[in-house]
Order: sequence, then C-alpha cells, then structure tokens
Amino acid sequence: MMKKHSVFLLSLLAAVILGACASAPPAPQSVAPEAASSGALTRINVDQLAQMLADTKDFTLVNVHVPFEGDLPQTDLSIPFDQIDQHLAELPGRDDKIVLYCRSGRMSDIAARRLVELGYTNVYDVTGGMVAWEAGGRSLVRP
Repeated sequence: MMKKHSVFLLSLLAAVILGACASAPPAPQSVAPEAASSGALTRINVDQLAQMLADTKDFTLVNVHVPFEGDLPQTDLSIPFDQIDQHLAELPGRDDKIVLYCRSGRMSDIAARRLVELGYTNVYDVTGGMVAWEAGGRSLVRP
C-alpha cells in the first residue's frame, strides 16, 4: 500500500513539474531589476525584435547560445551565456542598449539577468529565441 501511495505521489509531482515547464512563455514585459542592481531588463518577442532590426538599429545584438547553432540576422557578437562576465570588454557601455538571445530563451535570460546584476541599465532579452524566430517564418544565418 505504501509503495502504491509513493508511486502515485511521485507521478503527481512529475505531472505538475512537466505541466509548468510546458506552459507558454510570458508575454513581453519589463522585469524589475534585482535589488542589488541599478539596471533594468526588458523582455521582447521576436516580432518586436524584427521591427527593431527593420528600424534604425541602435543596439548590440548578442547570441549567447552554446553550442553555436546559427545566428539571427544582424548579430554583432557571439558570447557563451555562462562566460558573459569574461567578455564585458566586448560589450558596449553599461547604459547602451544590448539585446540578448539564445536558442529558446533560457540561456539569454541567465545572461541578461547577470548583466543587470553587473549594472547594465538597458538590457533586452528575446523570449523564445531562435526557435520562436524560425517558427515565425524567419531564417537563421548559418556558417
């Protein structure tokens, strides 16, 4: 009886966790900076990024995905998400607009939050990343 109860509880827990992971990504939004930082993080979707690219480009576009799987058009830099601290000299100033993306959005979220912690004040994260870009009928630049 105890074994059946444990299996049921584990199955229920797995279903809840998987359900949370499969939920739709949040709508684009501004995220309040971490308490210790002075920066701001803004989430944008791929349609917003496409419009920003079509307008006068006034930002640095950074691919933080590892391993490398291609770039969005007009990408300026490729920096591994977990090495963003070691590449700060390649980035523009702390108040300049920086847009980060990765394959799905997880790695860019980590890198974007880290930049905000480091005092960057104009950081954008592309939700859905390259997957959402391609799902919208757009192509990647591949070497």
